[in-house]
Formats: sequence, structure tokens, C-alpha cells
Amino acid sequence: MIGDFWKESNGLATANDMDKNLAYMYTMKKKARGQLLFTKEKLAEYGSKVGLFPGVKDWFRRIRQYGADREVIIEHYIISSGLKEMIEGTSIAKDFKEIYATSFYFDDDGVAVWPAQVVNYTNKTQFLFRISKGVLNVNDEAVNDSFAPDEIRVPFHNMIYIGDSDTDIPCMKLVNSHGGYSIGVFNPKERNEEKAKKRVYKMIRDNRIGYFTPADYSEGQELDQLVKLIIDRTVFNEQLERKHYEYKNEALKQSKQKSEEEQEKIDLIDALESSGNFKNTHNIIRKLSKYENWQDDEIIDLLSIGFHNSQVRYILGDQDIKVFYKKILEKAPSIDENAAKVAAIIEASEEE
Repeated sequence: MIGDFWKESNGLATANDMDKNLAYMYTMKKKARGQLLFTKEKLAEYGSKVGLFPGVKDWFRRIRQYGADREVIIEHYIISSGLKEMIEGTSIAKDFKEIYATSFYFDDDGVAVWPAQVVNYTNKTQFLFRISKGVLNVNDEAVNDSFAPDEIRVPFHNMIYIGDSDTDIPCMKLVNSHGGYSIGVFNPKERNEEKAKKRVYKMIRDNRIGYFTPADYSEGQELDQLVKLIIDRTVFNEQLERKHYEYKNEALKQSKQKSEEEQEKIDLIDALESSGNFKNTHNIIRKLSKYENWQDDEIIDLLSIGFHNSQVRYILGDQDIKVFYKKILEKAPSIDENAAKVAAIIEASEEE
């Protein structure tokens, strides 16, 4: 009977260029017509009868506690092409921070009348971005806003995506390619293990996932051990990540403290040091010449460049370069060895 339903539903989608989720929603309503009231309560009732994989019921409590013991906040989300109303009827619905799934709009009598949300294999990825940015409401357009890396609430490299079907592939690939952890699971009760693993073998060959295990969520089983290893690794990764942004923010703060003029001088001195042709050198000197005030360290850098950069040293006798460096020499610390060398080159050019 279930096979017949999906055959009819998928046939409807194919014949009408229809989204498969919309097709199954329509087929459900059609078959319920005259047979039963197609209500939210009825769907939740069916959901309460859904069988769960081993260990699922106490998985959430165990994993959250494992994270808490290591000062890591663990959140669970579900992104499903299945019906939200049925998922909400399961005993584990309360354990998800958000349930993103296909859903109906219900009238005042609680009867399903129209699709409210359709979650298919391609648009599943938008919910990962919502989770990442902390923009959880499905109608919040702030998900399209740009966020600085240190403003991201849940970085992709801290995500673990567990999936078992082809509709999970885009999300798996996204998480995997951004440094996160994608795990393919297969039915542990399947008698033919090779057949059960066929899909996950292909997923790992195609770099959709990094790991695969039986869908046994019990304590001590392979999936449980793998996720705990990832949590342990995340603890150290986050410490390094925090350090990185501490250093980065310190550098940004230091940069902001300098005036725009000083920053431009620093940039021009750096450009002069790496200048590789005469035209560029003349252009940089022209820009530097508008400044009158120089710090000792800037003067020392300019004199060092004047002697050690052959592109600058070779044209010290050119009028604009000479005028600029004479002004710098007037302000040079007496102990600077490059000052004498630059002065000697300029004097020699004037004697020619």
C-alpha cells in the first residue's frame, strides 16, 4: 500500500512537472477525502506511531550533557522533506530547537487546506544558513544579510549533519565543504549490509560525507562515539578560533587608532619598498612628498629603502626623488647608517 502511494504520487509529479513534495501532499489530501478528516491532530497522531531508531529517545539528553560537561552548547535541529505536523507528533519533537519541514496551512477547524511550507532537497540548505546566522524564523529576510565571520552564531565548521537519504545530499555537501561534519547513516536492521551501505559508499566517494555509521544512536555505539569525538575536537577548535579573532580584532583596533594620514603613509612606504619599476617609484614619491611630518621609524624605513631597493637607489639623482630624500635627510637621526649612504649617492649625482 505504501509503495502504491508513492508510485501514484511520483507519477503525478512526473506527469505535471510538479514538485514531489507538493505531489505527495496533494495525493494525501485526495486519498483522505471522504475517508477521514485530514487534520493537524490526525497527522500528529500518525506521527506518534512512527518507529524510531535504537537509542534516539535518550540521545538528545546524553549528547547535550556531554557537550555541557565540556562547556559546549549542543542544539538539535531537524530539516526534513517529511510533514512537520507528523514530526511534531513524535515523542522527540520537544528535543529540537527548530523543526524545518514540509507543512500544511490549516483552516479554523484544523483541516489541511493548502501547503504552507515545502522543504525539498535543494531548499534544505537555506535552513543551514538560518541556523548559522541565528535567523531562525522562516520569514525573516535577514538571512540574506552579510555577517562578519566572528558574528556567525553557529559556524559551519561546528555543524554535524546526519542524514540518510538523497534529499540530504546538498546539505551534506555544503557542511562538508565548509569544514563541518557530514555523517551518512544506514539502517542497522538491514540484513544485507552491503546493500544498506551502497548509498553511503557513493556519498563518501563523492565527498558528500566524511563519515558513515549504522543509524544506532545508543550510548557506546559507533555513531555515539563519532559525535563525541567531533565535540571533543570542536572544543579545541573553538579555543583556537577565539584566539584568532582576538588577534585580528587587536590588529583592527590598532589600525583604527592611527589617523588616515598615518595609515596612508605606512601603505605608501610599503608600496615603495616593493616597487619594481621607475614609473611606479616616481608615482609613490609624488604621493609621499605631500607629507611634512615624519616619525623617526618612518624616516629610517625610507632611507633603508632608498639604499637597498635598486629601483629607488638608481634614480636618487632624479629631481623629484632627490628633493624628497633631501627633506628626509634633514630630519634623519644622526645615527642612521643609511642616511650617509643615500646622501653620498645624491651628492655624486649632483657632481656629474
